Amino acid sequence: MKNDRGSGLKMTKQYDVIVIGAGPGGMTAALYASRANLSVLMLERGSYGGQMNNTAEVENYTGFKTILGPELSEEMYQSATQFGAEYAYGMVESVTVQEDGTKIVKTDSAEFETKALVIATGSEYRKLGIPGEAEYSGRGVSYCAICDGAFFRNKKLAVIGGGDSAVEEGAYLTQLAESVTIIHRRDELRAQKILQDRAFANDKIEFMWDTVATEIVGDGQKVIGLKLYNKKTEVTTELPFDGVFIYVGSVPLSKPFLDLGITDENGWVLTNDKMETNIPGVYAIGDVRLKDLRQITTAVGDGAIAGQEAYKYLESLK
Repeated sequence: MKNDRGSGLKMTKQYDVIVIGAGPGGMTAALYASRANLSVLMLERGSYGGQMNNTAEVENYTGFKTILGPELSEEMYQSATQFGAEYAYGMVESVTVQEDGTKIVKTDSAEFETKALVIATGSEYRKLGIPGEAEYSGRGVSYCAICDGAFFRNKKLAVIGGGDSAVEEGAYLTQLAESVTIIHRRDELRAQKILQDRAFANDKIEFMWDTVATEIVGDGQKVIGLKLYNKKTEVTTELPFDGVFIYVGSVPLSKPFLDLGITDENGWVLTNDKMETNIPGVYAIGDVRLKDLRQITTAVGDGAIAGQEAYKYLESLK
């Protein structure tokens, strides 16, 4: 249903539930809420599926021995929309809460109203913040192996990081590159044991321990190397690389919600185990939440809870 909120104002569309973000958590929340016969809108700034679209193979999602990330995204989308949930593109600029509990969601092109809001905006790759990173982004600097790996066939690549993403994506790159060097600031990896074992057994992967990148070196057109500092020896070296893939954690995509008072000092949204924030009818799920494990499976679990809790909340208002 629609409501014209006054002359000169944009037409405001109303939904029972609005889900901001259409990754695995957001799509699951939309599925559960729409299956409860609620009107649901998913707002997404990009393609549905989120970071799953940048994942070559998913092998830790229950029900599939292995599945391509984009394929899983499509399966989830078809499931999420089967009961009438709508999907729309939109860059959310702000969210305000009125005295009667109505939430106003403003995007760059429209305005929406809802009583129940699910925040599922996820996180994005953390930047190193070193010279050359921004200058050579897209010209040898990447944060996504499946997106850009094909441009580096038979090249020498550096992967910066020591967690699951760094090790998994580094292994993926060995299918294309001449060699992959994983550079980690500690003396041991943080990745899951099974991923470490695969990496150590891969003869195309080398490791540099206790080392941080201090500059990405280029020739004005593309990346040609890295300046590296060893924290133990205190020696700085410069090594040639054709590409640099960076995996050093993530930061929450929570800027539109900072004024609501639902985040910690780092921007992670705080919830209880029902996915409730401190604002009635506002929930947060997936990678934007403050939690330890950020996986497809945990996002899906969060989404199921939030979708059900949104239904219960709306029922309580009757």
